[in-house]
Amino acid sequence: MSVIRIILTVLFIIDCIGLTIIVLMQEGKSAGLGAISGAAESYWGKNKGRSMEGALVKITRVMAVLFMVLAVVLNINKF
Repeated sequence: MSVIRIILTVLFIIDCIGLTIIVLMQEGKSAGLGAISGAAESYWGKNKGRSMEGALVKITRVMAVLFMVLAVVLNINKF
């Protein structure tokens, strides 16, 4: 096993654990009764990208792309 493959495997494992933690930290997407009363148009609904929840969504996207790329790269030799 080459050094690069070991490094990529360690990064893949770290990404898997981090992605799991980030997804579990996010709030549920169910609107509940807030959608009926128009709570989606509040300050937090308009500025979601600047909130902690918006940051978690961005981090999740980046880590998911990294997960997919590492999975493909680590499995190239197995075809």
